[in-house]
Amino acid sequence: MLSHRLIIPALIAVFIAMLAPVLSDSSAAQAYPPNPITVVLPLAAGSGMDTLARLYGDRLSQSLGRVVVIDNRPGASLMLAANAVAVAPPDGYTLLVSTSSAMAINLVLFKQVNYDPERDFVPVALYVKSPFVLVVNPSLPVRSVPELIKYIKEGTTPLSYSTPGAGVAQHLSMEFMKQRFGLEITHVPYRNTPQSITDIAAGHVHLGFVEIGASLPLIKDGKLRALAVSSTTRLPMLPDVPPFAEAANAPDFEAVSWHVLLAPAKTPRPIVDKLHGEMKRIVAAPDIKEKIATLGLIPLDTPSVEDTARYLKAEREKWGALVKKLGLEGTQ
Repeated sequence: MLSHRLIIPALIAVFIAMLAPVLSDSSAAQAYPPNPITVVLPLAAGSGMDTLARLYGDRLSQSLGRVVVIDNRPGASLMLAANAVAVAPPDGYTLLVSTSSAMAINLVLFKQVNYDPERDFVPVALYVKSPFVLVVNPSLPVRSVPELIKYIKEGTTPLSYSTPGAGVAQHLSMEFMKQRFGLEITHVPYRNTPQSITDIAAGHVHLGFVEIGASLPLIKDGKLRALAVSSTTRLPMLPDVPPFAEAANAPDFEAVSWHVLLAPAKTPRPIVDKLHGEMKRIVAAPDIKEKIATLGLIPLDTPSVEDTARYLKAEREKWGALVKKLGLEGTQ
């Protein structure tokens, strides 16, 4: 029979071994951050995402007392940045901003994706939604979503809609609407956003879900008629345009992109929580909310890490299923 002299030291050793990871994580959070933090973006400098990231990056730098560097890595349909951060050390010094395209749609659309959102990343903060505006050429005799749906179903003239390309968020948003209401509208893909919007104004195509930044001047000039926004809340830049969910009496309808700050998986939870708390505080500031609104985005009351993970999973399932239903799986 073992003596107490042997048993007690053995139990202490086991306890210390079990406690070591907790102590290590706690120590890491207390010391964090002794080094500069890099936030990798999938879009070029000057974009709305970049403008906003530099704004909250400055606030994050002030509160943490360390430089925050914005690293723009556009390319590979927003996946170049994700690939880089997926293999970065999980120490809180390399973060990623991503969207629904890279974290939901592309996973099914592309034949090969070199990262897994659940396996390779942990969400830090979901902080904005990026809605689209449903616009029509003013020659169409419709001024509301119900009128548009009725016109499409009862009309004899086939309608067409434009997007910047097959599989992009605007394309899936329109297909989401088509399937939700049983509509027939022909897709006309373009190679870029500006042309896909100006051709609606020119009457070459009839309608589309479009980005607010590129379409607002045409809406204000009366060259496009805005019927609804694709978010469940109104867009600050178009306060008189109702959400599609409200306009069509479809409470479950939402077709938006979003910006989410992510860290590599296995980043210590205390560091994730610290960054989450800072981001929640920063994006809740009135001047930050105002800037978000002027960019055509909708500020969010940043949900918890767990709620964000659930939302991202639901978005992957929602858009992934639609990509498969449209026969676009693995087409790029």
